[in-house]
Amino acid sequence: MGSTRRIFTFDRVSADGYFSALDGNLNWAVPDDEVDNEGVAQMPDAGTILFGRRTYEMFESFWPKVADGQPMAPDPHRPARQTAAMHAMAVWINEAEKLVFSRTRKEFPWKNSRLLGELEAGKVEALKNQPGKDMIIFGSGSIVSELTTHGLIDEYQFVVNPVLLGSGRSLISGVGQNLKLKLLEAKTYNSGNVRLRYARQN
Repeated sequence: MGSTRRIFTFDRVSADGYFSALDGNLNWAVPDDEVDNEGVAQMPDAGTILFGRRTYEMFESFWPKVADGQPMAPDPHRPARQTAAMHAMAVWINEAEKLVFSRTRKEFPWKNSRLLGELEAGKVEALKNQPGKDMIIFGSGSIVSELTTHGLIDEYQFVVNPVLLGSGRSLISGVGQNLKLKLLEAKTYNSGNVRLRYARQN
């Protein structure tokens, strides 16, 4: 890491470019233990998660149960799935700093969670200039779109699933201009998933 903290995104997306169905469900995603294990290996690079309220509440309802080893925790990708990688990810998410952009919710009892209020570019720039590990964003399309507009995301990581949804929610919208990205990595998996890593070009 350099003198500033990086922000990177991680999202599973369909082959036609959606990160969730219109109703928000994720059960179309193709489970992939290899992708999960690589995600666990990457965790030490980041110490903070940036959230929009809706994604935060989805995580809040799921990951603490996995960390506690509750067998009935509903996996949004594959029902009743429990793996060592999922548990390791759950423990990391529980311990990580969780910063939430929200205009409506005020109380955040989940461990290490803090309200940042309305998203402002200056707040995020200040976070990037603080000492610490990198920051990651899961989902949170409105946050990713806004930060993309302000040039504050350093790397985009997509796991493209071999599924066509036909309709759904786009991760990035309303940016208003073409942005060139540099391909850092393209990797295929036996599941049919493809992992793409892109860096923002200045």
